[in-house]
Amino acid sequence: QVQLVESGGGLVQAGGSLRLSCVASGRTFSNYAMGWFRQAPGKEREFVAGISWSGGSTYYADSVKGRFTISRDNAKNTVYLQMNSLKPEDTAVYYCAAARIYSVSSRPGVYDYWGQGTQVTVSS
Repeated sequence: QVQLVESGGGLVQAGGSLRLSCVASGRTFSNYAMGWFRQAPGKEREFVAGISWSGGSTYYADSVKGRFTISRDNAKNTVYLQMNSLKPEDTAVYYCAAARIYSVSSRPGVYDYWGQGTQVTVSS
């Protein structure tokens, strides 16, 4: 059993920044690859960013590349998503997820555990 709890969402104007955090508990965190996904109402879940268990590999959706940065601090059992230059189209519920893999995957089915989600709203 792994529990993931996101925080840091909120309302921000276009061009602003937010930093999302996801704290894991229950099992060893360092051997899990982590990912961030987002979902807007009526749309499919979308991969945003992923990071390997060691932190040595990262992977970003083209829509956020250059604006978002994923990182992890295994000592704190925490993964972060730094979001800069936010756009209205970034508005969604953001979820963190954990996968028992060493690499990075953009496929939701690979991930075993999910957080409750945190709302990010970007106004224009």
